Amino acid sequence: MAYGVISDETSHERLSVRVAGIVQGVGFRPFVYTLAQRLHLHGHVGNDTEGVFIEAEGPRPALDAFLSALDLERPPLAVIDSLTALPLPVTGRPGFVIVASDASGPPAAQVSPDAATCEACLAETTGGGGRRQGYAFTNCTHCGPRFTIVRDVPYDRPNTTMAAFTMCEDCAKEYADPTDRRFHAQPVCCPACGPRLRLVGMDGRTLLGDHTDPIAATARLLRSGAIVAVKGLGGYHLAVDATHPEAAARLRAGKHREDKPFALMVTDVAEAAGIAEVEPAAARLLRHPARPIVLLPRRGRNPAHRIADAVAPGCRELGVMLPYTPLHQLLLGTVVRPLVMTSGNLSDEPIAYRDDDALARLAGIADVALTHDRPIHMRTDDSVARIVRGAPMLLRRSRGYVPRALRLPWALRRPVLGCGAALKNTFCLARGQYATLSHHIGDLENARTHGSYADGIAHLERLLGITPELVAHDLHPDYLSTAYALERDGVETVGVQHHHAHIASCLAEHGVQQAVIGVAFDGLGYGDDGTLWGGEILVADLAAYARVGHLEAVPMPGGAAAVREPWRMALSYLDRLGGDLPVLPLVARQALRWRPVREAARRGVNSPPTSSAGRLFDAVAALLDLRDEVTYEGQAAVDLEQIAERGDVTGYQARVGEDPVLTLHGTDLVRAVVADRLDGVPVPLVAARFHAGLADLVVSACALVRERHGLDTVALSGGVFQNTLLLNRTVDRLLATGFRVLTHSQVPPNDGGISLGQATVAAARDR
Repeated sequence: MAYGVISDETSHERLSVRVAGIVQGVGFRPFVYTLAQRLHLHGHVGNDTEGVFIEAEGPRPALDAFLSALDLERPPLAVIDSLTALPLPVTGRPGFVIVASDASGPPAAQVSPDAATCEACLAETTGGGGRRQGYAFTNCTHCGPRFTIVRDVPYDRPNTTMAAFTMCEDCAKEYADPTDRRFHAQPVCCPACGPRLRLVGMDGRTLLGDHTDPIAATARLLRSGAIVAVKGLGGYHLAVDATHPEAAARLRAGKHREDKPFALMVTDVAEAAGIAEVEPAAARLLRHPARPIVLLPRRGRNPAHRIADAVAPGCRELGVMLPYTPLHQLLLGTVVRPLVMTSGNLSDEPIAYRDDDALARLAGIADVALTHDRPIHMRTDDSVARIVRGAPMLLRRSRGYVPRALRLPWALRRPVLGCGAALKNTFCLARGQYATLSHHIGDLENARTHGSYADGIAHLERLLGITPELVAHDLHPDYLSTAYALERDGVETVGVQHHHAHIASCLAEHGVQQAVIGVAFDGLGYGDDGTLWGGEILVADLAAYARVGHLEAVPMPGGAAAVREPWRMALSYLDRLGGDLPVLPLVARQALRWRPVREAARRGVNSPPTSSAGRLFDAVAALLDLRDEVTYEGQAAVDLEQIAERGDVTGYQARVGEDPVLTLHGTDLVRAVVADRLDGVPVPLVAARFHAGLADLVVSACALVRERHGLDTVALSGGVFQNTLLLNRTVDRLLATGFRVLTHSQVPPNDGGISLGQATVAAARDR
């Protein structure tokens, strides 16, 4: 950010000030108005399609104080990316006013993410005694819906889904008063004029009389074991009492979600600490205005609430979030128990957000729906994060963070769209020096999700005023995101290798342009040689990369079946070891299928080779009898991490072959796992030794790359590095060996960050 004043005159001067960033819908204009009044300045402030424009006139010291305070005293949700000031002729006109928005010109202003209820609005809602007490839609310029209700820019009420609600006299007074915190709060409303709650059956019929409180009635139903579809900011949740075993089990069966844990919502940090371990950094993240789901270590002894086993079966962590709307706060305060708040969908479908669609799709799961008449314009899932090394790591960047742009280390020559991957899909739009990563779309495996993907791109292009000229896509020919890119007319398409995109996303997040050693560990990605990669050591910058090392490739018996059935990868690694087949429970369990699958793999029948780190984790999990089959992506690796003994252990030793590229011998790790398994070493210790051995193997490979290429910075990316045990050991050993280490924080290390990497690679090549 930079600003400057040209003249040194002590008489009155007039400045044209332009502010860019998140400065619309966050109370910035009334803040400027109040600040100008305080400093006795004259002029005006307004919104346009680029941000906020100001003309300010007064003595030079007052103008300097004004420019400084714009940044230092800005409203809580405002983010200033640039602030410039240029001299204008003095007019001598007295007074300072807020002028009408200027909607001419192409959109370039950033839209604010949705923000959790602020303390002032919460106090009004839960105990203020005023007209908004008990009102589920209380908001102001410091909080409330933004991205999920905006249809167009500038961010003014007619361009939101609040356009249909005519403000009452009291709300209109607040909206028009520059000294009120609801001045130009576009979703401002109250019980007299705003959205209203309804409790309805899944056929849409209202279940209550006019004088019955929907919140109280819903709370009674939840306590009795009902499943309730609850309309939130970005879509519907499916809610049950998290302490009610039958309700949680019924919800799991209804969603066809066998094992993947449900998210929980609790009233406050104190209640979260009753069921999970909450370190100070986690408490701050729970309270963040984005209100993400935060993964927390489960509290083992005498928890304040007995969470039903079906909520997070076998998990050492719980996904916990705090209420982020008055509706949630009122509901939690009435139920007085933790609630499951999981996305309102069947597994693998996008979250339901339109009322008629939600009632139709969720009718087979929910008993009733707590809904309202404020439309959601853009569906947006909850964000997911965890604390790693004392700082947040986003695993799913969505509600509360989107559409906040990331600043790139240089200005793009042409606008770019990154189309993302197939799993955990996001897309990315970039122009100038900013890249906007989309909300979480999900897995592009069905028509509903693909439709949501295309709609989301069209909406964000319109909102940001970006028409891409470059469209970047994955190399995999069968990805729906690749097909989308190749079907767009009038654009130049750029194929970007999957693991290069992973490393580029990490570099873009850190603003690094120079070459680094990139370690990209994930499940699968299409290599430029047509094989399936996933355990890669690259020398890469934003424009180019070279594959200088990788985990040794082994067959994937059955192709995609090996992803669903980790025992197949255990078979592949055991077969690579050769010799007599060890007497292991896994071999006995799969005795009937072992020989035909092994023979097919040996002949190369539907058994593509892969260097995937994720598949190595699968093999070890199966060898340790943790899981022969999975019900969601990465489940076996999660089990392996969770069961591993904590503390510093000696890792298994593994070789790094040095010619012609580095080959990291994962078979050495598997051999050691089998030996310890046969010797009766406890499974948690074996799992810990495997994690430590793999981390040490990565460090050894990076040291060899440093010798060859003279690079001392390592970027770690890919979904495998969501594993905190592996990540911490790897980072610690790299730092001890003298490396600078880049890891993800604001961009997911998994495929949710791929689109940012694609966009930056395409833009770097375009320079």
